Amino acid sequence: MPSLLTTPIHLGLGARAEVQPTFTGMDWYADYATRTDEDGAEGRLVTMSRFTESWSSWEMHPHGDEVVVCLSGTMTIHQEMADGCTSTMTIGAGDYAINPPGVWHTADINGAATALFITVGLGTAHRPR
Repeated sequence: MPSLLTTPIHLGLGARAEVQPTFTGMDWYADYATRTDEDGAEGRLVTMSRFTESWSSWEMHPHGDEVVVCLSGTMTIHQEMADGCTSTMTIGAGDYAINPPGVWHTADINGAATALFITVGLGTAHRPR
């Protein structure tokens, strides 16, 4: 049985769900974009990750909202808007945050946390923290 921790799902046009290859690291996203290009900004990448450390980079999704659902532990989400304003929120099990399109975001982890992500993968960008 596949696990979202290692095997993401792409939700595409026509209400289809497609199992993706095993996640192998940041280069995986370029191949994902090629595989799902026909769905454009309407496609959604569904992943789950476990964290024991704060994120080492910022990321941004230019084409749509990202939903982050904390499944266990706590996460502090930091957002940086285009106008320079910032926002910080801490979410725990069952809570969620929405990262709007074009908003840079990162997370601090205190202990351990697991989160589910529903993301427009198209055009995702990263920068060092």
